[in-house]
Amino acid sequence: MAKLKKKSEFAKYPAEDKVILIIGYVILGLFCLAIIFPMVYIVLASFVDPVTLQNSGLSFDFSKWTTMAYERVLTNEQIWVGFRNAIIYSVLFTIISVVVTLLAAYPMSRSDFKGAKFFNLIFMITMFFGGGLIPTYLLISQLGMLDTIWAILLPGAFSVWNMIIARTYYQGIPKDLQEAAEIDGANEMVYFFRVLLPVCTPIVATIAMWQFVGMWNSYFDAMIYLNSASKQPLQLVLRSILIQNQPEPGMVSDMQSTAERAQLAELLKYATIIISSLPLLVMYPFFQKYFDNGIMAGAVKG
Repeated sequence: MAKLKKKSEFAKYPAEDKVILIIGYVILGLFCLAIIFPMVYIVLASFVDPVTLQNSGLSFDFSKWTTMAYERVLTNEQIWVGFRNAIIYSVLFTIISVVVTLLAAYPMSRSDFKGAKFFNLIFMITMFFGGGLIPTYLLISQLGMLDTIWAILLPGAFSVWNMIIARTYYQGIPKDLQEAAEIDGANEMVYFFRVLLPVCTPIVATIAMWQFVGMWNSYFDAMIYLNSASKQPLQLVLRSILIQNQPEPGMVSDMQSTAERAQLAELLKYATIIISSLPLLVMYPFFQKYFDNGIMAGAVKG
């Protein structure tokens, strides 16, 4: 019945609209293939024997499959240290960033906030101009945060772009909510934490997801500010593993050894991509509903 209903609805559209819809579906399908095909290729390539992969590409002959790459990666103790650090950094960074962003966006969304234009200008300037790597490094060093977790968490905790998105979301919430809260005797703190935030769950989840993914995939700040191996996040550990398995200049004369190391390095690349992506793939379905649906319906009655 659902299919018949969809066909009948599609039949109601004029011919021009049908053509546009068909073209849109075709383009959407091509985009989906462009995303799905590389993912399938990476998963399959991570199991294929490196010699077979290099000579003939992907093979569905399971006798030529191997778990060597995963064994090499997962038996490395530093991998598990990196996993632990990456989870700690990502969770703490997400909490700090979401709290700071939401608190900063609230006064900026208020029409009665007299300093809104000034702070908007300051925030916009920071989006286009920065101090640069060396001044930032010197600042982190003088603050005593080198080789500490704070060098990873604090510098990028506040995102002006996320603040603008949250501010816009706040401004779209009916003022009747605040008026009703004031009538019930709620002050600004009560209104923000007990009335506004529950209504803003979709934007909170979206910003949290963005920040978590950004920190999970980040390695450059850790490479610059962290010196201890015990504090390195997963992405930096995986980068080190790949570099260590690349052919070294002194091995050029040993062609067989060089080829074997190159093949192993190629296989490790696919395995590390899968390992580093698993937490995000597992976490995304739990946040997906907040990206698609809001909870404003029914928040204000009458």
